[in-house]
Amino acid sequence: MIRYSEKLKKDIAPLLKALSDFSEQSVRAELHHVMDENAHGRYCHPFGDCIGPDELYDAIYTPLLTAMPDLERRDMIVLAGQTPEGQDWVGTMGNYVGTFTMPILDIPPTGHLAHMRYHEFYRLEGGKIVEVQAIWDIPELMMQANAWPMAPQLGKFLMTPAPMTQDGLTATGDGSSTMRHVIDMLTDLCKHPADPNPKVMGSCRDSPRRRRSGWPDPRHHRRRRTLP
Repeated sequence: MIRYSEKLKKDIAPLLKALSDFSEQSVRAELHHVMDENAHGRYCHPFGDCIGPDELYDAIYTPLLTAMPDLERRDMIVLAGQTPEGQDWVGTMGNYVGTFTMPILDIPPTGHLAHMRYHEFYRLEGGKIVEVQAIWDIPELMMQANAWPMAPQLGKFLMTPAPMTQDGLTATGDGSSTMRHVIDMLTDLCKHPADPNPKVMGSCRDSPRRRRSGWPDPRHHRRRRTLP
C-alpha cells in the first residue's frame, strides 16, 4: 500500500511541478498529459464546475495567472491513497503566491505579494485524473486587499511556511489507523458515521463509553454561584 500511494503521487508529480513554477504552456501541456478529456472539475464558488483540461485552465487558472503574472504554487501537504470505496485520490494543500497586479473576481489588486491557500484533491483512474475537487481561500485574498465586506475576524491570518523542500509534507501507510482513530473520536461525540440516525447526535452523557471511561457526569456538577 505504501508503494501504491507513492505511485499515485508519481502519476501527478509532473503536473504539480508545472504548477509550482507556473506558466501557461507548461501547465496546459501537463493538464492534457495527466487529465482525462472528460475529467470533472468541481471548484468552490464562484468558479463552479468545468469539464476537461482546456475548460479547467480557461475558467480556473487564466483569471488567477492574469491577476498574478509571476504566480507560483507551493504544496505544504501531499497525501495519497485508496478510500474504502476503492477510489484513488491524491490530496494537496498549500499556497498560491504572486504579485497581485490585476483584479480577480472583482477583488482589487494590491500591487504587493499576495497569497491564497488551497485544498485540491485529484481522483485518478488508470493513472489519469478523472475528477478534481478544490477549495480556494478567496476570503483570505479579499482580506489582504482590504475588500472584506463583513466584520473583522478576531484572529490573524498569515501564510504558514511550507517544508524546506517545498514539495509538501508527505505521509506513508494505508491510513487505516488514522481512520479508526477518527471514527473512535466521532463515536465519543455520539456521531458515529455508520449510523445516520439523527438520534445518535444526542447527548453523550449516558453513552457506555462515558461510563466505562469514568468521565464525570455533568448532571452531578454543582452550579457555580454568580457574583453580583
